[in-house]
Amino acid sequence: MTSPTGGAREVVVTVPATSANLGPGFDALGLALSLRDEVRVRVEDTSSPAVTVHVDGAGTDTVPRDASHLVVRAMLATYDSLGVDRPHLTMWCTNRIPHGRGLGSSAAAAVAGIVAARALSGAELDEDALLALAARIEGHPDNAAAALLGGLTIAWTEGAAAHAVRLDPAPQVRAVVFVPAAVLATEAARGMLPAVVPHGDAAHSAGRAALLVAAMTSRPDLLLAATEDRLHQAYRADAMPQSAELVSRLRGAGVAAVVSGAGPSVLALTTAAGPGIGAVGAPAGWVVLDLEVESQGARVTHPRA
Repeated sequence: MTSPTGGAREVVVTVPATSANLGPGFDALGLALSLRDEVRVRVEDTSSPAVTVHVDGAGTDTVPRDASHLVVRAMLATYDSLGVDRPHLTMWCTNRIPHGRGLGSSAAAAVAGIVAARALSGAELDEDALLALAARIEGHPDNAAAALLGGLTIAWTEGAAAHAVRLDPAPQVRAVVFVPAAVLATEAARGMLPAVVPHGDAAHSAGRAALLVAAMTSRPDLLLAATEDRLHQAYRADAMPQSAELVSRLRGAGVAAVVSGAGPSVLALTTAAGPGIGAVGAPAGWVVLDLEVESQGARVTHPRA
């Protein structure tokens, strides 16, 4: 192992919330949203504790305050992959992305840690290397790609390597997110998916996912048709009946609504010219977030001394 060289002593990283799948683009499509977590990390001298974590916002009462914190784990995994000694760290997290709601909070944490470690170590890691690390921590690259790159992303794996392409969504597309009070673990939602699906459903999803790329970038009038899914949402409906019912009501009103990631939040993609969602009320206790598509992914700044 070697000591860190050429890096900063303190950095601030902000990372956007993300919504994966967008209906038919299962494990491939991701969209960055204008809601950001912020992480400030400082390298301390070796007389300080190895890791100190402060948390404000989402997860304040539940996330760990030691080296098992996901941002810290991502940082340490990055240092280890670089062959660099692990520094002593103090970290302050301001969490705005709801946890366990299908809005990419874990991907944001992983990306924040990896990007912070790159900045603090002075290592030259390109976006492919960053995404590979994030996908290894997350298990799949869809949310991580959008968190890292911003905009609309198409992610895939080839062998053990993760890759992504970033596209600019049409500027008139907006995102309204309906967030329930209840949480749903991604692992539990994945466990409800069948091992095989009918060939017709697979072909339908392939066609709609391709159409969705066109709808998101140049033909938002096609969003309702393009977000129709037969691959995963129906299989998960029993775990989130209110989400499934809200998606059905929104789509019945002409709104391109989908389950956000593994759920249980619901994402509605809208434009000023499209049908309104005001008449479709959210279930009691849900929070409605009117967001923009975020063009920028993870950002790093160096605070003044």
